[in-house]
Amino acid sequence: MSHSTLQRPALHGRKASSSSFAETFEIARSKLQDFDLDIESPIADASPPSPSSLVSDYSPASLASPITHPVTPGLDPDVADNFAFAFDIDGVLVRGGEVIPEAVEAMKVLNGENEYGVRVPYIFLTNGGGKFETERCIDLSRQLEIDVSPGQFICGHTPMRELADRYHGSVLVIGGEGEKCRQVAESYGFRDVITPGDIIKANSATAPFRKLTEQEYANSRDLLAEGLKSLSDVVIEAVFVFADSRDWAGDLQIILDVAMSKGGRLETRSETFDEGPPIYFSHNDVVWSAAHEHVRLGMGALRRIVEVVFSEVTGGKKLETHAFGKPQVGTFEFATRLLQQWRAEQHGLEESAPPDTVYFVGDTPESDVRGTNAMDAKAKNNWYSILVKTGVYQDGTEPAYKPRKTVPTVLEAVRHGIEREMSRRSAATGKLLPLDEVAKKAVGLSGPNGLKAMNNIPAVQIQGEDVECQ
Repeated sequence: MSHSTLQRPALHGRKASSSSFAETFEIARSKLQDFDLDIESPIADASPPSPSSLVSDYSPASLASPITHPVTPGLDPDVADNFAFAFDIDGVLVRGGEVIPEAVEAMKVLNGENEYGVRVPYIFLTNGGGKFETERCIDLSRQLEIDVSPGQFICGHTPMRELADRYHGSVLVIGGEGEKCRQVAESYGFRDVITPGDIIKANSATAPFRKLTEQEYANSRDLLAEGLKSLSDVVIEAVFVFADSRDWAGDLQIILDVAMSKGGRLETRSETFDEGPPIYFSHNDVVWSAAHEHVRLGMGALRRIVEVVFSEVTGGKKLETHAFGKPQVGTFEFATRLLQQWRAEQHGLEESAPPDTVYFVGDTPESDVRGTNAMDAKAKNNWYSILVKTGVYQDGTEPAYKPRKTVPTVLEAVRHGIEREMSRRSAATGKLLPLDEVAKKAVGLSGPNGLKAMNNIPAVQIQGEDVECQ
């Protein structure tokens, strides 16, 4: 049994990477090539599961930018090597584009500004997207007043990068502002990216109630000027919904057209309605937390509409679509690889086992809590779900999926996790420790499954205060 759970990072492991985007991505790929990640459909979802052919050794594409250091703390505190945090973003750290005030303080606590002087590794796992990962990190850095690296960030469409090696022809990319999702898809390696705007530009009757603006018309590709005789010369190999649609009616029509086509060939109709290409959604959230006082419809709602309308217009045929993102266990497994790489690169924990406990903080029971609990049931280590009241979840209601802990804000979530770890470590020593000594004398059970053996430890008393061990 090991008695050391706090580890000072090796200096060589904390250097910022100076490698290029491609070089760093290849390093990540080589380090993670022994792991397989299955993209699964949501647990108990009525939607069909993703095909087994999606099994791939996904490497964290978000590792492809230089690693940066947090601006806090000023000192070099010890690093916790047996627990870590993972955060949803919308409704937890940010709402409606504005930072939730407690989120800034929570990051400071994780970065060492706490009574234990411990720095806790953390990553971000969001279903959102529509931008380059680096852009999202810049936005989040500004909002949280820290440096957020792509090496600790996953958005909904990040795993789609690996599918660029499968689809070498034309793909239809849906969602997002302007040409951004086309650019992201091209950066992932997709060779021929077509958007709804391209199709409408070639045939305005495709979406009769959708008129392109001058800017949209100018930005859209002129498919008929690229040597094609007609749109029927275009064969779509796959449809990717990268981000939330900005034109539900037009995008719905075009997705259905492709789904009902002969092998993805535009402006054709299958007689059997089972020849269409695969359709992928970057996540499955029906609602999300925006600036409005009530939740807004998200990509999962569009997915349901596509499936239902397809059945209606084809006389009852069933359309199989596939989703990435939370609550799929595969997404959490992908996050596990990213977290291990981040702990090694940023915190010098290159030879450490995975953390005994990962605290996942989210605002949506149906995706965050559901996925975390499912991952906890499958993983060798603990995944501990914490639900906050600043987003989708409405205080006073019974969540569809029960979290291990419910707290008002992300700051309380961080404090709860750290206090829980320190109290459990104190209990493992067989004696009570003052708070300022816990970080120096803390111990834990070794191995990735260590803390699962301690789930029934009762409350312990530290400095006269009862600390709940949940």
